[in-house]
Amino acid sequence: MSIIKQVSLLSAGCQPWYRDVCDCSRDCSFAYSSTLATYIYKLDDQYRRFKLDSVICEHRKTISAIAWNPHDSNLIASSSADHTIIVYNVAQQKVEAKLEDTKGVPCCIGWCPFSPDTLAFIQDRGPLFLWKYSLQGDSNTGVQPCKDCAGFNSAVTVFRYHHKSFGKIAFGHTDGSISICVQGIKSQKHILYPDERKDGSSSAEQDHQNPVHNLLWDPLSSDYLLVANFKHGLRLVDTQALTVIMTFTLPSIAARISTLAWMSSGPGMFITGDMNVGILRVWTVARSSPLHSLKLKKTGFHSLIAFESDQLSQACSSAKVNSKKTDYISSTSEVCTKQATAAGVTYTPPTGHALCAFSDGGVGLYDLGKQKWVFLRDQGHIETIFDCKFKPDNSDLLATASFDGTIKVWDVNTMEAVHTSSGNEGIIYHLSWAPADLNCIAAATARSGCFIWDIGKGKIIKRFLEHGKSSVYCIAWNQKESQRIASAGGDNNCVVRLVDGTVIAKLKHPAAVFGCDWSEHNKDMLATSCDDKIVRVFYMLANSEHALKVFSGHTAKVFSVRWSPLKDGIICSGSDDMTVRVWDYTQEACVQVLRGHTGPVRGLLWNPELPHLLISGSWDFSIRIWDTRDGSCLGEVKDHAADVYGLTCHPARPMIMASASRDSTVRIWSLCPLVSSLEISILAGKPLRELIASSDAPLSADSMPLLHGTRSKALLLQRGNDNDSKQKLLQRFSQFFTAPGGATNLWNLVDVIRGKAMADMPESYSKGILHIKHLIDSKTSTANQLEMVNVARFGAGGIGTPSREERFHEAANIYLQVGNLQRYCEMMVALGEWEKALAVAPGVSMPYWESLARRRSEQLVSEESDDAVAFLVAIGDVTAIVDYYTSRSKLNEAVLFAAAASAGAIKRTAFSATQTDGFDSPSNPELLQMSIDALAECYFLDGSPILAACCHLAVNDIQKALCKLLRGNELELAVSVGTVLGGADQLVAVAVDYLSQRCEKLLKWNIGVSLLKNFSHTEQALVRLCCRCAASAAELDDLYAHAGLPSLDECLQQAKALRESPADVHDCVKYYLLSTSPEVGLEIGVAFIKAAMSDSDWTVDAILEMVQLLSYVRTQILQKHKLRDEVLAISAYAGALVAVRRKYYPVVSTLLHCCG
Repeated sequence: MSIIKQVSLLSAGCQPWYRDVCDCSRDCSFAYSSTLATYIYKLDDQYRRFKLDSVICEHRKTISAIAWNPHDSNLIASSSADHTIIVYNVAQQKVEAKLEDTKGVPCCIGWCPFSPDTLAFIQDRGPLFLWKYSLQGDSNTGVQPCKDCAGFNSAVTVFRYHHKSFGKIAFGHTDGSISICVQGIKSQKHILYPDERKDGSSSAEQDHQNPVHNLLWDPLSSDYLLVANFKHGLRLVDTQALTVIMTFTLPSIAARISTLAWMSSGPGMFITGDMNVGILRVWTVARSSPLHSLKLKKTGFHSLIAFESDQLSQACSSAKVNSKKTDYISSTSEVCTKQATAAGVTYTPPTGHALCAFSDGGVGLYDLGKQKWVFLRDQGHIETIFDCKFKPDNSDLLATASFDGTIKVWDVNTMEAVHTSSGNEGIIYHLSWAPADLNCIAAATARSGCFIWDIGKGKIIKRFLEHGKSSVYCIAWNQKESQRIASAGGDNNCVVRLVDGTVIAKLKHPAAVFGCDWSEHNKDMLATSCDDKIVRVFYMLANSEHALKVFSGHTAKVFSVRWSPLKDGIICSGSDDMTVRVWDYTQEACVQVLRGHTGPVRGLLWNPELPHLLISGSWDFSIRIWDTRDGSCLGEVKDHAADVYGLTCHPARPMIMASASRDSTVRIWSLCPLVSSLEISILAGKPLRELIASSDAPLSADSMPLLHGTRSKALLLQRGNDNDSKQKLLQRFSQFFTAPGGATNLWNLVDVIRGKAMADMPESYSKGILHIKHLIDSKTSTANQLEMVNVARFGAGGIGTPSREERFHEAANIYLQVGNLQRYCEMMVALGEWEKALAVAPGVSMPYWESLARRRSEQLVSEESDDAVAFLVAIGDVTAIVDYYTSRSKLNEAVLFAAAASAGAIKRTAFSATQTDGFDSPSNPELLQMSIDALAECYFLDGSPILAACCHLAVNDIQKALCKLLRGNELELAVSVGTVLGGADQLVAVAVDYLSQRCEKLLKWNIGVSLLKNFSHTEQALVRLCCRCAASAAELDDLYAHAGLPSLDECLQQAKALRESPADVHDCVKYYLLSTSPEVGLEIGVAFIKAAMSDSDWTVDAILEMVQLLSYVRTQILQKHKLRDEVLAISAYAGALVAVRRKYYPVVSTLLHCCG
């Protein structure tokens, strides 16, 4: 079992360095590339939303282009700066083919439209290469240069195959020109420069500040090409005549087109993305100015792909369609709403979607017809993340520093950015939080010195330039003395200053200083690491530039240095010599050398609870866990796709850590498997004082690790002050070990179920999943606050409705004057003035008003407008409301409305209650339960079983909550919650049984027995654990005594006595399995099963208990026994029958196959 597991991933944004770094497949999938990884998103049919499906990390340098195979949606190709091209099978999660030497960096790749297994790529001035990847053999087999597409005058920026004309290709160049080539016809190469005139003359003057950003063939023409240049903007070119047909006019001189895409849903219609601002413009070839402009983001576009999948359109158009006609606006006329644009031109938005990538790394899928985001992720870093740190006083906040010049602060519960610095700081190498609650971050940069960023004010409040123009590699804010900040720089100095900028020491080194760290035991001790291979320790009160201690031993530059938080005088250092060294300040010696990394070591982290546990990150892409006493590597993970730099530990959850890498991701890890036996011991009721120690304890496999940190000792002190100590103990240690992402919310709900009032709940409770009895009041309070803010800010008033055709108004007024109110209402509906119609409708009758409101709601639902909900609430159709939100994956809103209806806040009108439409509508409580179940399952499928359990606890459904925790392998949490709340002993027993099996794997037999004895319904699990223990007779007798079972000899005697009694055959087999003769029990058990199965009306229940007993036999004994095959066949057959009963159909055929 791995001692470290990944529990969360903060994915990177889309990189802005190369152009073709996002693409769409024929099915509902899209992809984008960060610097080193490609992210694949697929549409979840059940919840109609895009979810991360896979991350491809096969390249070692920056990805330069990706392209989805138009013939096979499972294949995606990518090229990179490591001179490789990879064809990856997304469905099978494997590399299908790899080209390892492209002789350069491919700037663009593309699949040949008439050859499904051929990929084209080009770099610099060509030639264009064709790679038939399906050919086996040498890595370069199948690569052929296209001589007809070579010898260009300028480097190629982009090329595009024509979708209809065989072999016809358009190339864009850095000098702004375009080239048109036809494979196989060398004479067909033509060049058109940006300033080409209609008479054919041209200056042909190269302008490398006017590159072609993008070009696309007109899908309805064999010759027309749409071209976007940096300077010359947007042009439609006739490639046959080499003339510009249309030059499109941009709204301002500052506007720049960075990307474009044709929309097949509208002939001659295309969209463009602005380079400077996130403005998407809709154009048609019939006019030179844009039809419509949409500002989607503040930052500029980087890439734009038309995503026009029929499957996607159907999935996103999720409104339910009844058998009766619902697309009308009026009962007397059908009116289509139109959108007006400038110059009085009517504009109908094109259908389809646009995959948008922005210069800040944001990625989104925009529905052009409905003008709203279907998917948007705009927060990830776009380059190397050099450092990450948890906030000392609010450990759910994680700060990251990146090559992209920004610091971002993330809420690790939601993995969303809550604060982002303004940027423009160049490379940020390192950061350090201010101590306590100062809410500031100090950062070190490559060219802008150091600065302090005040998060609350959102600005830099202080800048330090003592290092001049040299890079600053590390910064450390003294956590014991909040006025001191140290920084290490390339100017060979470590500078110690006060917060106000006063320099109190400038510690000169013989070479660049890469690291510095303050001791947590002595606020005046500072350690540094240097390019001269030396680690130094300075004492600030000595007022000397000379080091107090000097440690040598590394054979290359020392980059990182860290003081141990638990052992005074212990320092570790990481070096480019690929080792980590542990130094003892008191002995002035190196006490351990940790070898194993195959690249320079960068990240270092001491665990704050286990004194000998050290974590390191390296350029070999790995994270290693070390026991520093014997130098052993306890575990290694290589989930990162590049160098690992920053490592940090969660202050409130010491077994949770985060890592940052050159792959632009942050990953959250759990070290809980390392202390699994300790968690189980707490559940087994072992005294805390035996688990929390002040002295060193070993971390070897044959003993249990003890906790030494301040956090665990604080929990021990709190235990003595608790009246309800058992619940508080389980709650606090559960949060101590559990990863962020719902554990706090879960225990808040446990408190509510046990009777805690809303007024006594912490502030964080209102931000999570609320109990159903608090949900309505909390949301009402939020609405009241928002209402007060809006009234104070905006006051009264509104926007008038637009004018309509005068004759319709005149006719409607006549109907009103003569008292024909129903006809007046229908005329208003025809004009689209629903408000007037609904206001007068009660004068006709309430049933008529309700039918009108229902018609309005159906129309709005068909338009995907949330305004429909107001009308559905008015007529009390809660079922339609829940269906509306559920079909759009807005499950939290569905739960809220279902809860309001269940509480009686939304009532069905008398007329509506009689209109069943032939269907039985579920009751309000049933709707609430359905909504909660859907939301919980959504969380669970997202990998958040704790939040799924929170949903069920919100309606007091303890059974389902524990089931979600069991399914999510949150066994310790299931036991803790079940124990505190009660009423689910069987499910708690199941969790305890699984935990005892974990003890079996860890060879912690006594802990397993203690755990099982501490809970009810675990008798059979106790027998199984003892049967499987392989130990000496004396050790087994001690274990049996601890479990309350007879000794080995007594078990044998009881088995022999019971063998003569057929009624006690199960007990007979049990005692034989516990004795020194388990093979006898095996034979008796098989004979019993055969006899039972020979009965013509036998059922699986007749043999199931015996089959389970036989599964207790140790593998070593079963392997050597003559009945081995029979036992396995019987077990597989019984398992298949049970699977059929429980509807686990996918495993049935496999189990039956095992029966032989």
